[in-house]
Amino acid sequence: QVQLVESGGGLVQAGDSLRLSCAASARTFSGYTLGWFRQTPGKEREFVASISASGGVTYSAASVRGRFTLSRDNAKNTVYLQMNSLKPEDTAVYYCAAKPEGSLYDFWGQGTQVTVSS
Repeated sequence: QVQLVESGGGLVQAGDSLRLSCAASARTFSGYTLGWFRQTPGKEREFVASISASGGVTYSAASVRGRFTLSRDNAKNTVYLQMNSLKPEDTAVYYCAAKPEGSLYDFWGQGTQVTVSS
């Protein structure tokens, strides 16, 4: 079982930066792929970025590539999403998720709101 707690959301202006954190409670945190997803009202949850268990492989959606960076600190059981050059269309609730390698995302955080004003 993995519990995930996101933090770092808030209200910013277009062009600003935010760093989201996701703290996990799991003795085997280093064995999980971590991902970030986001959702706006009336839309399906969409993939933002993911990082492999070792941290050596990352994927990101085309809409955030070059602006968002994902990293993890296995010693702190924490994954970070650095978001730069934020746009109003990045406004959403951001969710952290975890999955064992080769599996589906089974564990989800409660979400943190990011609002970008124009």
